[in-house]
Amino acid sequence: MTEVVSSADPGLSQPLLAKRTSKRWLLSAIITTAIVALPVLAVIFLALFPEENIWPHLISTTLPRYLITTLQLMVGVGALTLIIGLSTAWAVTMCDFPGRKFFEWALLLPFAVPAYVIAYVYTSLLDYAGPVQRALREWFGWQNASDYWFPEIRSLEGATLMIGLVLYPYVYLLGRAAFLEQSPSLFAVSRSLGHSALSTFFKVVLPIARPAIAVGLSLVLMETLNDFGTVDFFAVQTLTRGLFDTWMNLGNLGGAAQIATTMLIFVVILVTLERYSRRRQQQFAARDNRDPIRRFSMSFPRQMICVAVCAIPLIFGFLIPGATLGYYAWEYFDVSWNPDFVRNTMNSLFLSGTAALTTLFIGVTLAYSRRLHNTKGMKVLMRLSSLGYAMPGAVLAVGVIVPLAGFDNWLDSLMRDYVGISTGLLLSGSAFALIFAYTVRFLAVSAGSVESALQKITPSMDMASRSLGHSPGKTLLNVHLPMLRGTLLTAALVVFVDCMKELPATLILRPFNYETLATYVYQFASDEQLYHSALPALIIVLAGIIPIILMSRSISNSRTMS
Repeated sequence: MTEVVSSADPGLSQPLLAKRTSKRWLLSAIITTAIVALPVLAVIFLALFPEENIWPHLISTTLPRYLITTLQLMVGVGALTLIIGLSTAWAVTMCDFPGRKFFEWALLLPFAVPAYVIAYVYTSLLDYAGPVQRALREWFGWQNASDYWFPEIRSLEGATLMIGLVLYPYVYLLGRAAFLEQSPSLFAVSRSLGHSALSTFFKVVLPIARPAIAVGLSLVLMETLNDFGTVDFFAVQTLTRGLFDTWMNLGNLGGAAQIATTMLIFVVILVTLERYSRRRQQQFAARDNRDPIRRFSMSFPRQMICVAVCAIPLIFGFLIPGATLGYYAWEYFDVSWNPDFVRNTMNSLFLSGTAALTTLFIGVTLAYSRRLHNTKGMKVLMRLSSLGYAMPGAVLAVGVIVPLAGFDNWLDSLMRDYVGISTGLLLSGSAFALIFAYTVRFLAVSAGSVESALQKITPSMDMASRSLGHSPGKTLLNVHLPMLRGTLLTAALVVFVDCMKELPATLILRPFNYETLATYVYQFASDEQLYHSALPALIIVLAGIIPIILMSRSISNSRTMS
């Protein structure tokens, strides 16, 4: 029987060439995962072997306060996002009331507002010199703060409210998706047994949706742990702020790495608890989970309650901050639109766009390698490559700067000894460090999206392409990528927006005299000049709206509604 020979190398048979090509994909996945996992290993190594061990000092002084405050913040934000996210998800999914279709997608809009931006806005509105307290003093004739009581916005409670208002969409998004996937017959049986809508929610719907809700809550808690702009502005002593103080103010990188390791322990505990909570749950799709949902008919007062439940988080989480930023941006446009703003906008677009394309390329490589080698080893590699998404930005910055600075110092010393030229900080002192950090942090978004989409493509298409003599690479280019166009675009947009908003890692890793929109907003707001930061903050918010609308449409199209 005549053997088919590759035109690229007459000495290799087609099966052997395909096997070698497949191994190249596997090798690429291994190398990529090793590079992505490098920051985590660097943080752990530096924490265990610091140049100056201040761990005993941290334990006896500041670390307990950081831990307690961080726990209080996480518990408060978690409770707030659960209340808002579940109540709104249940209302728009199962209740019929005016404006329901509008709220379905509008409730995701606070997701586009970074927590530090909303903190700056409400501080300017509610502070002693802000318009709210100024109006109260004029109306009631109060002379100074001793004449009345007003809640302090710059506090742990204020930070909890600010962060909760922008993070509840995590719970809302996954909770609503879980409610849409449930069988209408469950509701009918529960109601026929005499349970009210509220009783049905707590006894039937909520237990079934618990895995999805646990995932959403774990994401909320990890983002809370990651926050720096809000807690720094409100002077809340969390682990993230402690890391910045230890590194930037005390100049102790080893101590910062030890605090970073403590934050990593928090992340591991959160992920473990999330998986443990659903360890024995196994669910299967019901036959009628695609049937139209019959929503509850309610009286007019109850309909208004649903409207209020959905409108309150939208008003305070998006409309008031958005309107305030829009007003300030319009009033101070001539001042805000300057060469610094244009340059920083271009920096943000360059960094975010480059990181989005990089994560997309690496994500496709990893996901397609998993498709070619569906083994336990590849599953482990995929999980390791997603570690960055669970790492707070400040922790990631520590992990990135250590190996990059080590390489720069080694190369500079080598070039000085043999050539007499100083190379300087090629990697750690350039935009490369930021792009690398963004890629590591948000790789899970693109890799997970592509992997999920690839699983929906039948393997018979791969077999047909391979039978026609195409290599795995050509099969990916000619068959899979055209079918993944929508997924790739959505993943790139989400990563792009996340990079635009990222503050902690950007503050630490940005080169000297190199600013992005996020750091630009942070600097002006820290100097109590929200008016000048309104335009760049508004650009960040507007950039986040597009992927939000795309996500909402994908969820709405997943189920026929009635």
